[in-house]
Amino acid sequence: MEEMLSTDPELNRMPTDEDLGRLQFTTLLYYLHCTNPDNGLVRDKTASDAPASIAAVGMALATIPVLVERGIIIRKFAGKIARRRLKFLLECPQGPEPDASGHKGFFYHFLDIETGRRVWNCEMSTIDSAFLFAGALTVAAYFDGDDAEEAEIRRLANTLYERADWNWACDNGLTLTHGWRPESGFIPYRWRGYDEGLLLYILGLGSPTHPLPPESYAAYTESYDWRNIYGRELLYSGPLFTHQLSHMWIDFRGIRDEFMREHNSDYFRNSRHATFVHQQYAIRNPMNFVGYGEYCWGFTASDGPGWIKRTVDGTEREFFDYIARGAPFGPDDGTVSPWVVIASLPFAPEIVIPTVWNFARMNLGMSRLYGFKPSFNRSFPLKDSETGWWVSPCHFGIDQGPVVLMIENYRTGLLWEIMRGCEPIVVGLRRAGFEGGWL
Repeated sequence: MEEMLSTDPELNRMPTDEDLGRLQFTTLLYYLHCTNPDNGLVRDKTASDAPASIAAVGMALATIPVLVERGIIIRKFAGKIARRRLKFLLECPQGPEPDASGHKGFFYHFLDIETGRRVWNCEMSTIDSAFLFAGALTVAAYFDGDDAEEAEIRRLANTLYERADWNWACDNGLTLTHGWRPESGFIPYRWRGYDEGLLLYILGLGSPTHPLPPESYAAYTESYDWRNIYGRELLYSGPLFTHQLSHMWIDFRGIRDEFMREHNSDYFRNSRHATFVHQQYAIRNPMNFVGYGEYCWGFTASDGPGWIKRTVDGTEREFFDYIARGAPFGPDDGTVSPWVVIASLPFAPEIVIPTVWNFARMNLGMSRLYGFKPSFNRSFPLKDSETGWWVSPCHFGIDQGPVVLMIENYRTGLLWEIMRGCEPIVVGLRRAGFEGGWL
């Protein structure tokens, strides 16, 4: 396929609201089609044997206001979906037993989609639980009516969030651990340095029952890595999703913690810089991967061709399976993720929009069920592929939410507006030292 040129007027045209709405709608359908109607659990990916992902459940909850405001499901029935999902999660067994659903208020990463119990000896995940809590708090803030049904949504959501013991999850340290397993105890890795863990600390600080001490946030930020990359000053984190996921819920425009005050920036501006860094890396294309350029970029945690070495056009390449790819320091194997580009729409629409239009012409499923396939690799030729190169065979539940929510934040700011009324978020931001702007 020939590279798209910036002189193409069709490529550079601004998509209409209808174009974005269509992409948002087909992406949203994942959470309607891939949800168990008995309990509200959501498949991790479109493979028929996939378990539920607790993070995907949280993102499904967060998209409920979009379903209502976009006229896809009426408010009363959307409320029923939220209540059923929250009620089931609250009734799932918590405890140290290896087949429980979670422990100390947190949940295992993957659950059996029928029973809600742990599968695969997976970890109790603090970050995946945080996405669940953020989704629960979204519906609690959105369903603000006086009637008993909406009051029950708020009660269930707040109970789910408030029982999480954030101090236990620190394992006698200041920073939060990545998680815990009943067989071996706490995972040795901790949330330190800038990444999607920003949301984790704000939720932990805002808890009315087991709040983190403010010192935990200082311990998280003390290993921040401020760099100059391609002439842009920014707080570095390689995968683009780390600059986006906290922003799905929190409007960081104009609000600053101590670190950002010292650097005369904010996290929104930082994400804008990170988006341009990804584009600039693709333009420079130091490893000479096929297709990279001004309108083909976006490196993140994603599916890949597999753990394999191959000689392509005389060059030996090493490819990866699911891994957190990043720019400009890698890892990089030629895999690009359309979803993570769309999730930067609020930050840098002037480069996101033409890139999305380039992807739209690459037979990646933009107008099909669930929208864009999550990742592709033009440096990995594949004879039986429609495109001639590797394209992810599955859609993933945690990739769909950022597309839906960030398109909505770009269009209307809906999620940001809802969460300004969420007391735990506001309290958590203030305890972390954020000031200014809408705060």
